[in-house]
Amino acid sequence: MNQPSTIVPTSLPLTFFDLLWLRLPPVKCLYFYPFPHPISSFLHPLLPSLKHSLSLTLQHFLPFAGTLTWPSHSPKPIINYLPGDTVSFTVAESNQNFNHLSSHLCEASQRHGLGPDLAISHDKASLLAVQVTVFPNAGFCIGINAHHAAFDGKTITMFMRSWAYMCSNLQNPNTPTPTPSLPPHLTPFFDRSLISEPSGISEVYTDTWMNHNGSTNRSLKPWEFVCEKPSDGLKGLFELTPSQILKLKQHANSKVTVNVHPSTFSVTCAYVLACLIKVRQVKKDTVDFIFYIDCRSRLDPPIPATYFGNCVAKQMVVALTKELVGNDGFICALEGISEALNRVKDEGVLNGAERWVSDMNELLEGRISTAGSPRFEFYDIDFGWGRPKKVDMALIDETGTISLNESRDIRGGIEIGLVLNKREMKILYYPFYSRT
Repeated sequence: MNQPSTIVPTSLPLTFFDLLWLRLPPVKCLYFYPFPHPISSFLHPLLPSLKHSLSLTLQHFLPFAGTLTWPSHSPKPIINYLPGDTVSFTVAESNQNFNHLSSHLCEASQRHGLGPDLAISHDKASLLAVQVTVFPNAGFCIGINAHHAAFDGKTITMFMRSWAYMCSNLQNPNTPTPTPSLPPHLTPFFDRSLISEPSGISEVYTDTWMNHNGSTNRSLKPWEFVCEKPSDGLKGLFELTPSQILKLKQHANSKVTVNVHPSTFSVTCAYVLACLIKVRQVKKDTVDFIFYIDCRSRLDPPIPATYFGNCVAKQMVVALTKELVGNDGFICALEGISEALNRVKDEGVLNGAERWVSDMNELLEGRISTAGSPRFEFYDIDFGWGRPKKVDMALIDETGTISLNESRDIRGGIEIGLVLNKREMKILYYPFYSRT
């Protein structure tokens, strides 16, 4: 097997950006692809191409095949790849209704078997697992499960785009001898020395994890979320079109102060948050809303967009519930989000970073947060058989998170993923599709 032209490290230390996610649940994502052919066509050439291209891609992303450990002599966990380490690759067949599972609304529990398990113990954790599930004469689903302490959504998406690039080359008749090289925008950058950590912050983070609940330990097992998981949970994908987003911006400009500059991200989050609080009939006096910002271009000095690892900053908005459920709930949410974004501009993206890991308790107590980004462009991940019909961030089933993605078919649109019970889902359809 040919080796990649660039040197890929076999060992990586965790930065404070990585340590932030050490005990958080893995990232689970499902990619649904139409493939209306019999099982024989899936077994050849689709499956061999997927496996071979994955092998080629992992040559550039060796840490994905390694493990996370926390040796007794090490002050913090490390990622190690050893010869012979592999990524779990499971192939399954399903008789479920592919079109239903890949629609904009389906039962959350029906999708749980489509994602692979990730081997995680107190002492050792795999970093990536893959499952390909075929639905004969309908389609297939690629499910990935990745340890969040090793990489963020941008890194995982770059890996998926690289895998799709390799696989597409294998299908291209004009490329008789596919090469395992990757274009610059898909080649991971591993040098972690460029990240300048605030003094002592890694020690603060590791001490917090080790002494949680008063017990000293080096466990790598994720904490359990305490958010409610409805037994009749439905996973819904909602869409805001460019014209609807424009109306929200225009409405915001007519109401807010000069310090608020409505962006697509901020008006989307504000609108979803205001709707969600009303639908869930929140009883608490205040609502905590958490979102994340990519730091790669905001660090001093900035680091490459292809940096391999975690590099996101946490921001939190605290709003009065009675204001969010009022007539100006959207404006209230937007002002809070804008204030947080203005703090980033004025005080720097790392301001308050020493509190980020202790604040992770908020996530475990059912706070509302976001996952994903419209900038990831999930729907452009084409393995050679067409674009995905649906991309489903299955992590939100466990956490109650709001997922954000670009629209599949409408340029400039935003796709929002939510898991709600049947009563809440029925109510939410009205404000989303009637008031924007």
